[in-house]
Amino acid sequence: MTTATEGEQARGFFGHPRGLANLFGTEMWERFSYYGMQAILLYYLYFSVAEGGLALDKATAAGIVGAYGGSVYLATIAGSWVADRLFGPERTLFYSGVLILLGHVALAVLPGVAGVAVGLICVAIGSGGLKATATTLVGALYEDGDERRDAGFSLFYMGINLGALVGPLLTGLLQTRWGFHWGFGLAAVGMAIGLVQYTLGRKNLPESGKVVPNPLDGPAKVRAFAAIGVGIAAVVVLVLTGVVNPDNLATIVTWVIATAAVVLFAVLLLSKQVDREERQRVLAFIPMFLVSFGFWSLFQQQFTVLAIYAEERVDLDLFGWQIPPSWFNSVEPLFVVLLAPVFAALWVKLGQRQPATPVKFALGVSFMGVAFLVMALLGFNQGEKVVPPLLLVLVLIIFVLGELCLSPVGLSLSTKLAPRAYTAQMVALFYLSLALGTSVAGALAEYYTADSEPAYFGILGAVAIGLGVVMAALTPFVRKLMNGVR
Repeated sequence: MTTATEGEQARGFFGHPRGLANLFGTEMWERFSYYGMQAILLYYLYFSVAEGGLALDKATAAGIVGAYGGSVYLATIAGSWVADRLFGPERTLFYSGVLILLGHVALAVLPGVAGVAVGLICVAIGSGGLKATATTLVGALYEDGDERRDAGFSLFYMGINLGALVGPLLTGLLQTRWGFHWGFGLAAVGMAIGLVQYTLGRKNLPESGKVVPNPLDGPAKVRAFAAIGVGIAAVVVLVLTGVVNPDNLATIVTWVIATAAVVLFAVLLLSKQVDREERQRVLAFIPMFLVSFGFWSLFQQQFTVLAIYAEERVDLDLFGWQIPPSWFNSVEPLFVVLLAPVFAALWVKLGQRQPATPVKFALGVSFMGVAFLVMALLGFNQGEKVVPPLLLVLVLIIFVLGELCLSPVGLSLSTKLAPRAYTAQMVALFYLSLALGTSVAGALAEYYTADSEPAYFGILGAVAIGLGVVMAALTPFVRKLMNGVR
């Protein structure tokens, strides 16, 4: 019989397990720091030295931002492996948060390229570990078949976007008033608050999060750490010899991510610990992985191409006061915060009648296609800073509709389709689709100019809508492979 304490735990946060409140808050502060820093990062890289920046070429700067963003989600493989084989999700999340904090401190206090290199590496690795494990812990709060799961992930996603909303506003304001390093410092403060909150609420997290699902024995640990050491040494050599440089970083990271995705899919499909039904579910995830990649290739351009667009093409004058261009990074999360509860309630109300996950993916990528077609129409209006800011806001609202159809649902799906022995690594696969899209979003910036806007946005928008149509057509086949998972 369920006790009062257990019942309170089960429905202690808006009808959801109390542990969701802790993960909600932790992710909110981590995203505050992450997006607060990212909102000003591109401008720090390409603004002139007189403006406090590093004066890099814009295409190179956008490539670095894309490669960094892709590396964050590539690092989910390492984070999920550490969670599955060494520490378990709960401890991995805490250690990752500490590493993120160190990265933001480095950006705030170390000048020039050294601060960027140290800071972005620490934030990328730490964020990779935190993202995969936080999602795994949210999934562990719910029993199989619990209809609250998608709604819970939507609430969790609202926490992400609360942080993403406030972070760019405050770091952007500090950057324009006092300089970039003050903005980076505020990001560090946000992560510190998140770590304190997480520590205080760890008792409400599921016991399964403290278990190492597939632990390594002693000799295997030695081999694993030796391989990690060799990998780090190889990267250092490639950078020092110039084989990897700022100009080709986005391309190299894109190929590394694509290779990692293929390898991880192969591991899951060929593992003896994965039974026939689980293998079919992994196969079902492949077309949705590709659609997710297409979605993020467009969506993540809000931090590359659309960031340049906001600074160069949008009229930022508001009654004599210049709007910080980084503030447009808060538009999308603002409407996610407003609409996420609506979507969460809608999925709960529809229950078994809600669209199947493949249909939601098709809708998500199609909305992105529509947003880019609107950008293509705006592209016919050429000139210096002629686009009204409200039109860019409209485009970002369409981004939101696509995001809420695909992203929180994709997180939930990765936990539902995951083989029992590879829960965190299946979540990492979803983040690899995001990583690949983010890296490509940086690489695509090379092809964007004000003169090419109609063709640039129009072609990408048409491809996205085409992906949505194909995904919708494949839905019956994919649902059969999902073996009852919606």
